[in-house]
Amino acid sequence: MATLAIAAIAWLLGNLLWWGSGSLIAAVPAWSAFLILTIAGERLELSRFVPTSHASRVAFGAITTLLLLSATAAGIYPEALNTYALALLLLAGWLLRYDIARRTVRMQGLTRYMAVCLLSGYLWLGVAAVLGLAGGLASGSLLRDAALHALLLGFVFAMVFGHAPVIVPALTRLRLRWHAGFYLPLVLLHGSLALRVLSVWSGEFAWRQWGGLGNALVLLLFVVMVLESLQAGRQSKEKMRAHIT
Repeated sequence: MATLAIAAIAWLLGNLLWWGSGSLIAAVPAWSAFLILTIAGERLELSRFVPTSHASRVAFGAITTLLLLSATAAGIYPEALNTYALALLLLAGWLLRYDIARRTVRMQGLTRYMAVCLLSGYLWLGVAAVLGLAGGLASGSLLRDAALHALLLGFVFAMVFGHAPVIVPALTRLRLRWHAGFYLPLVLLHGSLALRVLSVWSGEFAWRQWGGLGNALVLLLFVVMVLESLQAGRQSKEKMRAHIT
């Protein structure tokens, strides 16, 4: 709950930075921190199923505090973006080390799919951090597109893909029929994003264009698959009721 509260504070601080500076760029680190810390707080909740030391919990608290402070400072002093990127790298390392996904990835079906989504997302968080340490989060940097999309698409949407089969049914009260085909959008997401990131080093602007188009189509594909699976689950439930009656 404390982590989620810190995330909410980050959102508020981002809004204040935007209002005070009149620039969206100043608010990006804090707004991103809101998403990152919300996800991290949810994963911390599940880490109770994995034995973690007191020192690891203290380290998590220190990392989240550093992330909040550096995100706020970066909105005023761009030099703080290096510290922000360092906090992202530390958080990626913590999640890869202590998240229960390291164990559940050995299981089958939906459980493994969720774990693969989470672990791949943490890797993209690490990529964003490394790009940030190379100056990629700074306004005007040639690496900025790659760094922001690694963070907000590779990390955040990998989390969305992984949690949707659980969250969507809880919100809609409809059964979602998960199947292995859900790996397709995940693979295409990583592939199109990798193409976009590699375009920075290749100098091929067309790679970035195709990667961006692929990113958009993948998200559309995922939404369509979720809606189709909800419809299939609903029909299956209706058939079961009809059979019982």
